[in-house]
Amino acid sequence: MTLKPKPARGRSAKAQAAADDAASQQMGLFFDMPAAVPLPVPARAPVAAPVSVSVAAPAPSAAPVAAALPVPVPVPVAEPVTSAAPSEAPSLETLARELEASPDYRVLRRLVPTLQWPGAEDLAREDIACVLVLDTETTGLDHSSCRIMELALLRVDINRRTGQPVGAVQVYDGLEDPGQPIPPEVQKITGIDSSMVAGQKLDEALIASMLEDVDLVVAHNAGFDRPFVEARLPAFADKDWACSFADIDWKKLGHGSSKLESLALANGWFYDAHRAETDCHALLAVLQADLPAEAQPADTADASVPLNGLALLLAAASQLRYRLQATGAPFDAKDPLRVRGYRWDAAAKVWHTRLGSAAELDAECEWLKTNVYRRSAQVTVEALNARVRYANRPGVVSTRTL
Repeated sequence: MTLKPKPARGRSAKAQAAADDAASQQMGLFFDMPAAVPLPVPARAPVAAPVSVSVAAPAPSAAPVAAALPVPVPVPVAEPVTSAAPSEAPSLETLARELEASPDYRVLRRLVPTLQWPGAEDLAREDIACVLVLDTETTGLDHSSCRIMELALLRVDINRRTGQPVGAVQVYDGLEDPGQPIPPEVQKITGIDSSMVAGQKLDEALIASMLEDVDLVVAHNAGFDRPFVEARLPAFADKDWACSFADIDWKKLGHGSSKLESLALANGWFYDAHRAETDCHALLAVLQADLPAEAQPADTADASVPLNGLALLLAAASQLRYRLQATGAPFDAKDPLRVRGYRWDAAAKVWHTRLGSAAELDAECEWLKTNVYRRSAQVTVEALNARVRYANRPGVVSTRTL
């Protein structure tokens, strides 16, 4: 508190205040102290413990004594974290490998196309098969009314024994004006619009040169690509074809899906899908990957040599496939046929299925006799070699009596 003498009568308040101040100075009393100034604390700065601040008592003096200020308390500052020099920093691949070492992580890498494979110098010409990997982007699904707007090809030599690519990969990727509007949904999927294909045309001479001496054309869903390509470039009709979607039982090999993107992910790769060249590189990468040991065919000539998808396709191209039609099947057999995997051909008005070997054909005919017809019947069998397989042309048609 501050001691103040009573104001004398007749003095103004201003005069009294001046007198009070003079009296206080003469007595050397300064009891009123300014409030302690709080220390500024940076936001989120950790404080180890409360800090007590002492205020010094006024020194006895005839002169006015200034108020004691709080003692400054230094705030701890974290030492800056210095990053390692670029040469010492771990690479992204090193970090990826560390994550892969844990069972709690799976790492995906962007697919990097391989344009040069080793081993060509060690093989004779007869040990090599020339394969053309193909993909198209089209304006729609119907080859009779829609058109190709992009075609990509990879020409690569394959070791017939192992299925491994060897030597250089020749690449072609061309756009073509389809002469019709590109539907918005197709533009969204492929990223191809009318401005990109305006005035563009496929290089037919280069495509013809890449097609020379090719032993096998491979596509993922050849039943879609082959009719489109043959309608635009008839020379493709004279080549053997294989389908990496239908000719390989991916689910039997342990994959949950036969879609190309899923197969790539299972191998640890991702890529920008739905552009023809990128899809071709992804397909070649998937097909050259070794199959697991338990997935090797029982009749493999050399069990010590791991096989891959390309080896399976080369073997499949040399075998006949069959299309079996359940001709005249009773109407009440539609549900068992559907469950069995048969598909309805609306144009021919018949249930049909595809079989991979003569043994499978015999077994299926026996099933039809027992579970569908239950009497003597005739079914239609279409033998399909690699030259007509997946084309919009019939194979060799015959009938079989059950």
